[in-house]
Formats: sequence, structure tokens, C-alpha cells
Amino acid sequence: MSIQDKATQFIEELKASHYTAVLTGAGVSTASGIPDFRSSNGLYSKISPETFDLNFFLNQPQAYYQIACEHIHPLADKSPNVTHTMLAELERRNLVDMVITQNIDGLHQKAGSINVIEFHGNVTGFHCTECNKPYTRTWVDAQIQSRRVPRCLACGALVRPDIVFFGDLIPVDALSAAQKAAEQSELFCVFGSSLQVQPAAGIAMLARQCGAKLFIVNREPTGMDSWADEVCYADLTEFSKAVLERL
Repeated sequence: MSIQDKATQFIEELKASHYTAVLTGAGVSTASGIPDFRSSNGLYSKISPETFDLNFFLNQPQAYYQIACEHIHPLADKSPNVTHTMLAELERRNLVDMVITQNIDGLHQKAGSINVIEFHGNVTGFHCTECNKPYTRTWVDAQIQSRRVPRCLACGALVRPDIVFFGDLIPVDALSAAQKAAEQSELFCVFGSSLQVQPAAGIAMLARQCGAKLFIVNREPTGMDSWADEVCYADLTEFSKAVLERL
């Protein structure tokens, strides 16, 4: 089946569903110039996966922030691509009810999506590890450029990013909201995720177990293709353009 036919089928499934949630992964943002993690040119080819480990951050915050200032914080400066635009338009037309994203770049909101669950946090926010006082990226970057470890102005404790490190727990509110969306979905879509990272991958399985149709669009096979009702191996840019052309 062609991408155009899959796009038509996708729209038909959306129109038949009373509640649709979409789980998005790193593949959604690659067209915005943001590398994924595990491909040959992905982020892990430039920096060690250890960078995203909580213990690395706590034990070597200056090393983390030097890496983050170059490779992670600039994610917030990117622009949405056609897939972000397509999902925002589907929400505007009441065809998508919730976006659950594994990405930390904030591009869904930039594109106009309102109902977004940031499963792994957001790269633009920071807070004190003790008193939770919030800080901006501008302030944090200024500390790094002055070769200072960002520390709270109120209590002196370490300031950390609002992202979920390996070793962190998923924020309770985000996990609960994602589970609720999965449980009430009639259609659950996965865009640009390999479905290798838990517990995000488990959200898709929960939706399937609760009776939702599972529609996966990804460039390569995922860990849940055998559970899916529909799988489309395609470039997300081409698929998203085809969807927008048929709305």
C-alpha cells in the first residue's frame, strides 16, 4: 500500500475514533534538524549515553552542563516541521485528542498543539534540586558560560534541568495522564518511535490491551509491530504531507 493510501486510511481511522492519542518519538523531530539517539548519525554518536544518566549529572554537573550547552539546550531553538504542524491541525479539527511525546524539544507546542503530555520533560526549564525554585535557560546558560555550576540563588543547591534522566522516575502527573489517555483511546498512534524505551513503550501496549486500534508510522520496524493493527514504514515528512493534502 502506498503512503498516500496509508494516509487516507489513517484519516478514516481518525474520523471513526471518538478518542485518539498519539505517542511521538525522536523520529518526529529529525526533520527539524534534531538528531535521534540510536541511528548511525544520532546523538549517541556524538555524546555518550552516560550524559543522560542521573548519577553522571549529580556527580559531574559541570561536565554535564558543558555538554548540554552545546548539544542539548539548542534543541529549544529549532522550528517545528510538517509532522508537528499536521498533528496540531488534527487537534484543531478535533481528530486528535492528546499528544504524548518522548521528546524534550517543545516543538509540538510551538506548532500549536495544546493537549501535550511531555513524558520526559522539557529542555527549556530548570529547577533547584532542594527548594524547587524555577530557573530559565538564559540564566543557566549564563552560569555555564561563566564556568560556574548553576546553583540556586535561594538555598545554594544544585539546579537541574526539567528533563527525565536515566535513573529518574517519570513525573507522576505525566505518567498518570498518559495512562489515562491510553486507557480511553479508541485509536492509539505511534509516530517516529522505536518503542524501545520503557515505560513510554508500555503506554502503547496499555492502549492496545484496553481495546484501542494501534496505528504505527515509523521509518524502521518497532518492538510492537506484531501487536499493531496497521503499520506504515515511511518517511514521516512524506506521510504527514499526504495527510494534510487529504484533510
